[in-house]
Amino acid sequence: MRSLEELCRPNIWSLAPYSSARNEYAGREARVFLDANENPYNNPFNRYPDPLQLEVKDAIQKVKGVPAENIFLGNGSDEAIDLPYRCFCRPGIDNVVAIEPTYGMYKVCADINDVEYRPVLLDEHYQITADRLLAACDDKTKIIWLCSPNNPTGNSLIREEIVRTIEGFDGIVIVDEAYSDFSAQQPLRTELAKYPNLVVLNTMSKAWGCAAIRLGMAFASQEIIGLFNKVKYPYNVNILTQRQALEALNDPFQVDKWVRMLKLERDRMIEAFKLLPTCKQVYPTDANFFLAKMTDAQGIYDYLVDKGVIVRNRTRVKLCQNCLRITIGTKSENNELIAALRQM
Repeated sequence: MRSLEELCRPNIWSLAPYSSARNEYAGREARVFLDANENPYNNPFNRYPDPLQLEVKDAIQKVKGVPAENIFLGNGSDEAIDLPYRCFCRPGIDNVVAIEPTYGMYKVCADINDVEYRPVLLDEHYQITADRLLAACDDKTKIIWLCSPNNPTGNSLIREEIVRTIEGFDGIVIVDEAYSDFSAQQPLRTELAKYPNLVVLNTMSKAWGCAAIRLGMAFASQEIIGLFNKVKYPYNVNILTQRQALEALNDPFQVDKWVRMLKLERDRMIEAFKLLPTCKQVYPTDANFFLAKMTDAQGIYDYLVDKGVIVRNRTRVKLCQNCLRITIGTKSENNELIAALRQM
């Protein structure tokens, strides 16, 4: 790969980050805090949170098997998606390559940062090859975006093609593994040491049932994590989020139970959909949702909205014409959806 200095925007590489009050005494005992212009009352909410979330990272490393120094925590995965643009991509000059269809925030952040976004269409099986991705790159391509399991298609990308992409590209490859807890495929975060240009995203929003607290993760080399920490806002993860994350991380077995239940419900729902006259095809999935091709996605979506049942209409997304994306809910929620569709 190109050196990190060569990949990084020059102004970011030379940036002197903001030094927060909490960083300046790190590693030493402190009892009296008169440094940050905080109100001394209303403890503990009067104090700024740990800017590097060290206690949360310590808990994450035990669950995810990634050293704390290789972890970045952000305000949802959205922050971890935006930061690579700000660190590596010069507005109006550089570009990124991504699969299509995929999660929409990669393109939204590219547009916000004035970075050319080059989509490469998946094939009829919703798969991609490294050759096609690399063919879309040039000397101004800084990042390749991959999502596996992919959203909205639900399938895992072929792991060998992901690895070939990482090994064949001289820039940064970002693999979003938001749904990896539902997949049998080995997560790439376990192989960071082999690939210095790899960034893996994860989240507390899906399997961990903590979408409301907005905590996203990026796993990468210490050098890349250092760049993210340099550019992020000083106190980007609030104390309420950090506390709830610690509580959730204290019981990973509950998450394992949720995942097993959701996968069983997913299988049941897929079989039920296959029997519906309005369903033409259900695509393979490794996520907590599935994509179904319907006879009239817009009409069915509108009918379900009238019934108070909300699914995701993906019919305007490339390769997803007449498709609905169905999130797996509780058994009663799923039954309500099936009952409504059977009454059409």
